[in-house]
Order: sequence, then structure tokens, then C-alpha cells
Amino acid sequence: MNPLLSAEQAVLGSVLLDPGQLAHLDWLAPDHFYRPVHQALFAALRKLRTDGHPALAAKEPVPLSWVTDAVDEASHHVRGLTVVYAHILISACPRPKHAPVYGRMVLEGAIHRSVTEHAIRLHQAARADALQGQVEGTLHHADVLAGVLGDLARRWGSEPSPVTPATPPSTAPVALPPVRADQVAEDERFLLAVLVERPKAMDEVVNWLRPGDFADPAHGQLYRCLGALHHRGEPIDRITVLWEAQRRGLLADGTLTAEQLTAICDGVGPGSAEWLGEQIMRSSVTRTAATSARAIRALAENETLAPGRLINHALHALGPLDEVRARWQTANGHPAPAPPPPAPPTEGPPTTRVHAALARSTPRPAARPSERPGPASTPSAARPPSRTHG
Repeated sequence: MNPLLSAEQAVLGSVLLDPGQLAHLDWLAPDHFYRPVHQALFAALRKLRTDGHPALAAKEPVPLSWVTDAVDEASHHVRGLTVVYAHILISACPRPKHAPVYGRMVLEGAIHRSVTEHAIRLHQAARADALQGQVEGTLHHADVLAGVLGDLARRWGSEPSPVTPATPPSTAPVALPPVRADQVAEDERFLLAVLVERPKAMDEVVNWLRPGDFADPAHGQLYRCLGALHHRGEPIDRITVLWEAQRRGLLADGTLTAEQLTAICDGVGPGSAEWLGEQIMRSSVTRTAATSARAIRALAENETLAPGRLINHALHALGPLDEVRARWQTANGHPAPAPPPPAPPTEGPPTTRVHAALARSTPRPAARPSERPGPASTPSAARPPSRTHG
């Protein structure tokens, strides 16, 4: 039996049995359900409550009209729903008073599902932009994913905060589409040749282009050598670059060969280092986005990962993309926007967070004075309710 399907059936069955349970499920939305028929039925139940259905004021037993009216309302938006299925939902609910716990299970499934869907969209956008040499779609979907993570965190009742996972998800390196791989490699070789021929051109790219932005690791290491010479103020030419590569062990470990370096230096031609660097940055943005998206999808598909941890680990996986994006904006003359000012302190946590937290915990009853250890004359602070935050 699918646990998520059972939870969806149980929460609907509990509301059909006890309409008052809707008051404890204000934080649960119809689109949190996976099955369309369940979405329509929960939306119908909420509408009946808003319209003031007589069943809400009636005492036990709940009138049959509560069930039939809910099925009729939901049938306007979905096909195949019958009163028979509504009674199946009722029989699938072990305890109507456990509705908030069942709803929490539905919300957990929705969080994993939503993060997975948006990670897939980000990956698809990154692949499409990589083919076209663009970044706008990638950055848009990255913003959407970040916004979704923040909204899910508030619904779950936790603060969105990047957290490094204890065991990072294993993802294979993202390869460029074959159509673009040759062009990107050519741009990288051309840029390196320009920098060797015109060392002053390093000033145009050194502040925002990093070795990790190169798709070819050998090209990135060669750029690192150029950066080291530039930082020390030493001359840059094919001999000094070859010597720096040897000092760093790049020739000994096979990362670079003297023939490769010579071929790059001999491929010099007129070109703008800044323009070529921007082309490399475009490729870096889409590759980094694809890597982040695959890591987030792997996290979301781990059903053992609690929603709070999933959200915070996903935010951490977006960190490398945020860093590359900031440098991309610098390269284009658009500095990264300043972070928003902190929200003013409030008297207490948001109502949504309170509802979500209470749905995940059961307050412990306060002990009577006679049951507390120690002298009765020594007052002690009341223990706050325990909470289990994912």
C-alpha cells in the first residue's frame, strides 16, 4: 500500500466523518494532494465550510448531505467521483481526530514532489539555454525554485536556511551538449591565447572569471597559471606560462602537455578578452545550474529526508549557482542586488508556522505540583511543548 495515498484518503475521510477537523487543516491546500480527485474533493469540502454548510453546526451524527454535497461540488471539477468512493475514504480513516497528522503526511509528500518538479524544470531550462548560449531562462527558473523553497519552508513552519548535507548527493558531472561543446572549447582556447599574447587583457576578466568556469579542466588550470603570474606581477608569455605549469605539477600529472600549451599560444588572433570571458561565463552559469538541479532532485527523491532538511539542503545546493550568477552580473556591469533588509521583529511566530508546528507535535501536559521532583516550595518554569522539526 502506498503510504502517501493512504494519508490522502485518511485526511479526506476524517473531514467527511468530522467536518470540524477542517479548522485544524487551514495550512493544507488542495494542490498538496497528489490525486486530482482528492484535490477536487478537499477544495469542495473547504468551499462547503466557507458557505456555512448546515453540517458544521449539526451534532453527531453528521448528516448525509455533508458527503453528498461535497461529492456534487467536486464533480464539477473532476470526473469519476461517486458517493461510493467517498464512503471508501471514510472507511480508510482510522481516527478522525488524527486529521492534522494525516495532513502533515500529505504536506510532506507535496514538499518532496514540488521540489522535484521545480528541480526538473531548472535542469531543462539550463540544458535549453546551454544549446542557445543564453542564461535568462536558467536564472528565471532558479529564482522560481528559490521562491518555492522559501514558501514551502514557511508552510512547514521552519526558517529557510542553507545547510550542508552530511552526505552530499552523488551526481555525475554535467557534460555540455555535443553541439555546444566544440564551440565552448574553442572560446576557451581563444581566450587563453589572447591572454598570453596580450597580458594586460587579464585586467578585463580577472575580477570575475575563475578557473572553475572553464568547461575543460586543463583550460581552467592554465588560466590559473596566468592568474598567478598576473597576481605576482611577473611577465606573461609562452615560456613563463610553461614554467608555471611545470612548477604546479601540471605537466607531470598529465593535466597539460607542452604541445597543448604551444598549440594554444600559436592560435592567437584578434579578439576581445572581455567578450570571450562572457561567453565562458554563460556556459558556466548553465552548467552550474544543471549540477545544482540534479543535486536537488536527488535530495527530493530521498523519501527518508525530512522536509525541513530537504528544503535547507536544497538551498545549500543553489549556493554555487548564486556565486556564479553574482560574477556573471559583475561581468555584465550589473552588480548583484543588495540583500533585502531583515524583517522587523514580531510579537510571535506567523500563524501559519504555529499551525504547522502544532500539526507535527503534541503538547505535553503540565505536571502537577505534587508530581514534580524536588521540594514543593521551589517553583519551576513550565516546560514548553516539545516539537519535532524536520
